[in-house]
Amino acid sequence: MIWEIKPFNKLTLEQLYALLKLRQEVFVVEQTCPYLDADGLDQQAMHLWATDDEGDMVAYARLFMPTTATPYARIGRVISAGKVRGQGLGQELMRRAIAWCEQAAPNTPIRLGAQVYLRRFYQSFGFVEISAEYLEDDIPHVDMERPA
Repeated sequence: MIWEIKPFNKLTLEQLYALLKLRQEVFVVEQTCPYLDADGLDQQAMHLWATDDEGDMVAYARLFMPTTATPYARIGRVISAGKVRGQGLGQELMRRAIAWCEQAAPNTPIRLGAQVYLRRFYQSFGFVEISAEYLEDDIPHVDMERPA
């Protein structure tokens, strides 16, 4: 696997296309959830991904620094492609995402909105629930935080 992390303005057109394609394959097509993926936040994010030996983007996450309005780092759009699930790539993705957040914003909590069925996955990285369950695009979610 080749791992990369870049801000939006450093992505090539091919990288941008690949990450949008992967996000749509999983979140829109596989989960049958039509939603506006191009939400205007990609420009503010760091983009972390893995490319396999065939040149396919197979894991991805979007990372945000804390701001005055949101005094925590945030991890979002966490994805593993179907062809690599069960191989530990999602765990490696989360380890790298957390490490980047901790380095970029030391002593800052990290939050994410987890699909409910992935609660235990995120709990294994030290995330705890901080909200009740809610529907986001008709999929049950819960907000989680990893304390600083």
